[in-house]
This record gives sequence, structure tokens and C-alpha cells, in this order.
Amino acid sequence: MPEVEGDGSRDASLWALLFVDDNGLQAGREEKIVFRMTGRGALSIQAAGPGGTVEPTWLEEHGPGGSNWQRPGDEWGTGWIFPAAGCWTVTATRAGGATATLTLRAT
Repeated sequence: MPEVEGDGSRDASLWALLFVDDNGLQAGREEKIVFRMTGRGALSIQAAGPGGTVEPTWLEEHGPGGSNWQRPGDEWGTGWIFPAAGCWTVTATRAGGATATLTLRAT
């Protein structure tokens, strides 16, 4: 599974693990993406792209020790439907103030 590293502010780190097939992220189809982000507090996340702004169709915090994916921070599973093909900028913010972004491409 491919993973993508984001750009963070305030020492924030953001990683995405894409649960996709050989065709990658597909517009119009629900896709599973797991995120790991440093910081503290609840996670708020959205993506902006050619089809406007979208939020996850579902967001589920994963407890400690529930994953073997080794990246810094806490882990959340998410579902996304990107309504249009193109580049989508994901912005993630923790309640404690950490913010990070990463870009994904849907075809």
C-alpha cells in the first residue's frame, strides 16, 4: 500500500496510508485512507480540490497498539469520496493546534 508524507507546521507530522488497488485513488468511489498525525486532541480533516471541499464519509480513531503501521502520531481510519479527478489537498488539524497538509491525486 502506498503512503504519502505531508507537510506540517508547529512540528506536526502527517502521514497517509492509501488502501487502493493498482489504479490508485479513483474519483467517485469510496476510498479508505488511514492517517497518522502528531499533536494532541481530536482530529479535524477535509480535502479541497477540483470538485470543491469534501469531508470524510466516516472517521474512526484507532486505539494504541491496534496497528502495525509505524509512523509518528495517533491513527485514524477514514473513508473518502472525491467527486472529481485531479489533485486534492488534505488539511488535518488537531484540537491542540497542530496543522498539516498533503496532496493526493484521484483519477
